[in-house]
Amino acid sequence: MIYREAQLTDIPQIQVVRHTVKENTLSNPALVTDADCEDFITRRGKGWVCEINGEVIGFAIVDLQEHNVWALFLRPEYEGKGIGKTLHRLMLNWYFDQSQTNLWLGTAPHTRAERFYGLQGWQTTGIVNKGEVKFEMSYADWLKLTK
Repeated sequence: MIYREAQLTDIPQIQVVRHTVKENTLSNPALVTDADCEDFITRRGKGWVCEINGEVIGFAIVDLQEHNVWALFLRPEYEGKGIGKTLHRLMLNWYFDQSQTNLWLGTAPHTRAERFYGLQGWQTTGIVNKGEVKFEMSYADWLKLTK
């Protein structure tokens, strides 16, 4: 298992992972284009992947411009193995090395993702994006969690 920064050549496999999820699915696969992925991992922020035998099985992307977790997804068969936690940690370590601005994300209510973020120390702060649960992580809270 290898964790590394996402590269442009990973985008096709990132898209495969994104379209295999069982929760937080895209209503229209065309909503997230390869150009979007490129923009987020090269200009707006940064991304990381986890690969096994050369295959991307999970990824995380953070948007430094909007202070937002743009994506954190795993292939369903790899859930519950700590991969999401590692990608999450890599992403937040990088983000808070760049900025001390609160980071936010939205996820569908009553999902494994909602439980995951709560367990990782995120604070529920309201509703965003047509009914998604809005979470925030402050720099101070991240420092406490990493001690």
